[in-house]
Amino acid sequence: MTAALVAAGLGIIPGTAQAADPVPAAAGVAEAIAKAATSEGFHSPADRTIRTTLPGAAAANGKTNARTAAPQAAQSAQTAQSAPAAVAAADAGANPALAVDVSGTSYTAHGIELTTLITSADFALGVVVDWGDGKTDTATAQGNTELHHSHTYDKSGEYQVKVTVTDTANAVQAANGGAFLTPGSDFTPHTPTRLLDTRDGTGAPATKVPGLGSVRVKIAGNAAVPAGVTAVALNVTVTETVDSGYVTAWPGTGYDRPGTSNLNYTAGRSVPNLVIVPVGEDGYVELYNGGPQPVDLIADVTGYFTRASAGGYTSMTPARFVDTREGLGASRGKLAARTAFTTRIGGLQGVPQGITAVALNVTVTEPGGPGHLTAFSGDGPVPTASNLNFASGQTVANAVIVPVAADGTIKVFNGSWSAAHVVVDVVGYYSKDGKAAFLPFTPFRTLDTREEAYGWPGGRFRAREYITQGFTPEAATGVEAYVLNTTVTGTGGTGYLSVAPSPHPLPAEGAPAAPAAPRPGSSTLNWTAGETVPNLVQASDGDHGVITFWNQGYQDADLVLDVFGVYQSK
Repeated sequence: MTAALVAAGLGIIPGTAQAADPVPAAAGVAEAIAKAATSEGFHSPADRTIRTTLPGAAAANGKTNARTAAPQAAQSAQTAQSAPAAVAAADAGANPALAVDVSGTSYTAHGIELTTLITSADFALGVVVDWGDGKTDTATAQGNTELHHSHTYDKSGEYQVKVTVTDTANAVQAANGGAFLTPGSDFTPHTPTRLLDTRDGTGAPATKVPGLGSVRVKIAGNAAVPAGVTAVALNVTVTETVDSGYVTAWPGTGYDRPGTSNLNYTAGRSVPNLVIVPVGEDGYVELYNGGPQPVDLIADVTGYFTRASAGGYTSMTPARFVDTREGLGASRGKLAARTAFTTRIGGLQGVPQGITAVALNVTVTEPGGPGHLTAFSGDGPVPTASNLNFASGQTVANAVIVPVAADGTIKVFNGSWSAAHVVVDVVGYYSKDGKAAFLPFTPFRTLDTREEAYGWPGGRFRAREYITQGFTPEAATGVEAYVLNTTVTGTGGTGYLSVAPSPHPLPAEGAPAAPAAPRPGSSTLNWTAGETVPNLVQASDGDHGVITFWNQGYQDADLVLDVFGVYQSK
């Protein structure tokens, strides 16, 4: 069977899939979400309390003091000794020690957990929590009290949280709070722009990256990417390779390089892959060449994440929008050399109008010669950047995030001097109405079928079968999709990988396997014999927190899964 027939899900006769043993990933995901989300928060101690004397304070204090002169005086004096002097001195009347200590933490992309410690004499108190987004919560308290509140913001950003405690009996009010920065970030698309090319000195000296060496790429403040960027979507390409190796992207200075990889390469091949990577505090990311020999590296920015309210992500079951072999979404027949087609995404197959960007898997097949493909906005000029590179006759897939024009269209340009077929699958989209924000993790591996680890019982990824993996733990809410890097290696023939949410929950321990799901018609990556092929995938885990990975070839292979982050709406 030829690569052209296998490419992107056509030409395969459906078989009866039998699930491999389910692989649990939820424990690692729960720990990663908690660790990533709790990196943000604030604490405003009681000595920052602002006290206000309300109208009628003299009369109120006179009545209160007359009623409770002896016991309250004694209690107030004792309480005042434990409160900050600045606060106690602010009001010589009843309840002089009234103060508020406020802490805000988070365990999700948009959520805040608020702890309020109130120091007060034994009076009835009214409490108002202003979340800074136009919403408030109220509560009542009595004397010294600890209160807990939680809130979920609709969009990413910085919010001024304020807690106000009112002692009506003594006509005094105390307030405190702080600035809360959501851990999750929203996406802004960027016209594909080259930030690094070691072949010509763009962004770094014009010299190859040495074996086991790295190169730094300036992100913040470069090519109109703003300061304060939290993560970036880069299309990274390795070329001029003379040996096998891999590339790892990470924030660089101040961060440990993870033990995962973003793309793998072999001698003589140019390999691209989309990378979503956190940006270091200095505004850079670093690319490590894990091979023994020097290589050239290219990095093109296609978008970035900030805590400013922008585009939230919505996942979908992968859907085919373009296949030039069938005339789907574009004219039937190969895309001619040095030309582009326009296709509409917004308003079709459940994708709404008004989206700002779309997450795609783009596949080229049956090219007549070497070249590259570039996807870009339907109303923009052809960028100098590329999304995937290919050789003559090669089938190559790559994840792409593309800005979408106001009319809902994108374009795909064939940069080769020969015609080629193009396939486009949509896996999700970004919009102002989208609520899921990106929460990056320290990357970690959840599966490697070459090793009896990660809960894997051993054995290869069998031909025509699938592996189910449970991702979302019970503690994680509002998960929209995961950012994964899938790598297939040890291939014995031609095939492709499909990734889709499972329509069934994981079976309980000892229970029969869930029934087979429909075999997906979309593809995530394609391979030929002897290749190691990576591709990023933004995968929904559906209604049951489970993702299915299908080996759509007729020979066994090995599968490696690395998790880089999550889109979360809570």
